[in-house]
Amino acid sequence: MIETIQLIKHKIQKIFFLIFYHSSFAIFEKKSTIMFPFKINGARFISISRQVHISEGAWILALKINKNNPKITIGKGTYIGRFIHLVGVSKIEIRDNVLISDKVYISDNSHEYKDLSVPIKDQKILELNQVVIGENSWIGENVCVIGASVGKHCVIGANSVVLSDIPDYSIAVGSPAIVIKKYDTSTGNWQKVNK
Repeated sequence: MIETIQLIKHKIQKIFFLIFYHSSFAIFEKKSTIMFPFKINGARFISISRQVHISEGAWILALKINKNNPKITIGKGTYIGRFIHLVGVSKIEIRDNVLISDKVYISDNSHEYKDLSVPIKDQKILELNQVVIGENSWIGENVCVIGASVGKHCVIGANSVVLSDIPDYSIAVGSPAIVIKKYDTSTGNWQKVNK
């Protein structure tokens, strides 16, 4: 009974979304869903490919801070858990078939904080490096990715903070995140990385 009610609720939400929100996005392809409640700012700079699922509580913000338009893209087949927070002022690209767990923060920017006479919230936003999450990767629960990219087929462990680029076929954990395993193509196994 509960499953039936949830299925009906999901279908109603999808129809409501398609009627009222779908056309606001730069691209919003077929068989994609964003579950209510959500908050979207700058939808005209956001592109969502087909078969993307974004769970409830999402806040996606594409913020224009200069003459260049921000760009947030989410690739096909990507699944995003609850309470995602994406903030892009330049470029955030999540490629195909990425799995993002609950409560993940991804940003290509930060607040300035150097002027002690001005509250941090009132200081300018700093553009950091563009962010790319490679295809087939898994971003664990409570992860922060700030001004850094994650390669393809990577695993980022829960509660990690990614501040520098993670290469393809790597497992990274910690704050700041460091690579602890890499896939060895010659042996076909995941090998520990000596630090």
